[in-house]
Amino acid sequence: MLGWIVKQRLGAFARSFNYDTSYLSELYDASPRAFWKFSKVATLSQHREDVPREAWYAARIVATLAEDCGPCAQLVVDMAAHAGVSAPALRAIVNQDERAMPPDAALGYSFAKAVLARDLAESDRLRTQVETRWGPRALVSLALAIASSRVFPAIKYALGHGRACSKIRVEGVDVSVASQAKHA
Repeated sequence: MLGWIVKQRLGAFARSFNYDTSYLSELYDASPRAFWKFSKVATLSQHREDVPREAWYAARIVATLAEDCGPCAQLVVDMAAHAGVSAPALRAIVNQDERAMPPDAALGYSFAKAVLARDLAESDRLRTQVETRWGPRALVSLALAIASSRVFPAIKYALGHGRACSKIRVEGVDVSVASQAKHA
């Protein structure tokens, strides 16, 4: 019975976001226990406190693109659009065009890029800006967004479901993924 409910919920999520959840079904079929443990990562990945959605989604997109999984990146962009992040902001994030990003998105984007590049000086500078602007809970939210966004592509690739990024659709328009996004 529980398996049926899990499959129904995965199917509903897949339909809502046009996203292939077969890797999650395979995970559940192989080990329901592992699936339930992994579901805690999904809950963790949704934590957002005191940070504007544009900054939070920019950090998630940067971290997901760094793992080079097109379906994962598309999902995060679609979730951001569903949450109200504007198409111009999403295009700017995917294109790495900081000048075209709203200020909040630019700070979340830059902070994630610096963290992923292990640029300590830039991370420190941007961390101070994040804390000054939004506070310590926002910093924690961005840290969790960056870290948890990288888990999903890793699991997908390990289970044979990862696919490289080349284009992301934003409001029905293909946006080429900037090559540096994949090498953060």
